[in-house]
Amino acid sequence: MQTGRSYLQFWRTGAAALALLLLMPRALHSFDEQTLEELKERVANASVVDRPPLCIRVAERQLDAANRFYDAGDIERAQAALNDVVAFSESARDYAIQSHKHEKQTEIAIRKMARKLANLKHTVSREDQDPVQQTIDRLERIRDELMAAMFPKGGKK
Repeated sequence: MQTGRSYLQFWRTGAAALALLLLMPRALHSFDEQTLEELKERVANASVVDRPPLCIRVAERQLDAANRFYDAGDIERAQAALNDVVAFSESARDYAIQSHKHEKQTEIAIRKMARKLANLKHTVSREDQDPVQQTIDRLERIRDELMAAMFPKGGKK
């Protein structure tokens, strides 16, 4: 009878693990399906430690939106999205420095966004390149400020 009970426990544990594996992608997928407004609300309600990755997620989403808007010829909405990229990147920097968490990940994400913008710059019309370059320059300043906070001159005291 002991083996029957062991088999039953194994079956229940296996079924629970299988259910967890089946539900986990849905939970991860729902994070991606959150609307921009929901993500922004999460930023406002999250602890300081949890805010940098959320801010980066909003900035990345807005960068993707800016790319789509430029492709569609909607310049005003593209530039508004670029403004959000900068604003949420600045917020991510501030929260990362304040909490001393997620600094490296934030810097890497901002560097990747600057690279994507450099690629985008070559695909837009000449008159639309200046706002994209200004956004790149601002992201580079944000990165520099993050690096200065992570590696202060003279070392830690």
